[in-house]
Amino acid sequence: MIRAKTSAMFAAASLLGLTACTTGPLMDPNDPNRQAKQGALIGAGVGAVAGALAGNDPEERRANALGGAIVGAGAGALIGNRLDRQEADLRAQLGNDNVTIQNTGDRLIVTLPQDILFATDSATVRPDLQRDLRTVAQNLNAYPNTSVQVIGHTDNTGDAGYNQALSQRRAQSVSGILISEGVSSSRIQSIGRGEDAPIASNLTPEGRQQNRRVEIVILPNA
Repeated sequence: MIRAKTSAMFAAASLLGLTACTTGPLMDPNDPNRQAKQGALIGAGVGAVAGALAGNDPEERRANALGGAIVGAGAGALIGNRLDRQEADLRAQLGNDNVTIQNTGDRLIVTLPQDILFATDSATVRPDLQRDLRTVAQNLNAYPNTSVQVIGHTDNTGDAGYNQALSQRRAQSVSGILISEGVSSSRIQSIGRGEDAPIASNLTPEGRQQNRRVEIVILPNA
């Protein structure tokens, strides 16, 4: 029992070390394949931990840890590579500097400021901004092995219940455009977060502007 715990602790420590390597100076932030490499490292660590917890003796656990690391590295690299390619395609297709794309290694987060999508208190997407959403839809159709969360956010101005309902309607409005462009409704989840998840201070106009946003979160399927 003690040896099993020791193997698991060693594997967990290895995972932490691998994760640190992916964010340290050795990982080039301009490397177009950085997420594939990061996915391989993290996948290997997770696989090693899982393998170390299986088996009846130290030799079997070591073998399982090695096998888990190999399988995890392959799966992690595959997901990371797919995200790298999808991110590159989406950046090339979108021509709006107000739209940001963040690749976290396990998902893409496309952020659209609500101020450029909607008029005040409206949940109808401005016609001139629907082009960007159609571009996102085309990208999603090109990478069908993903699921999508459309999340609406507001600042804290006004009634919290009203903000919650407005953020939900706006998320559904964006989802509706993606669906109308051919993205399967079974892939999309519309979520209203209201004022619950700010990314900046609500004490300044600039902060409140950042908090008013819609995020399209693209999650690779296993």
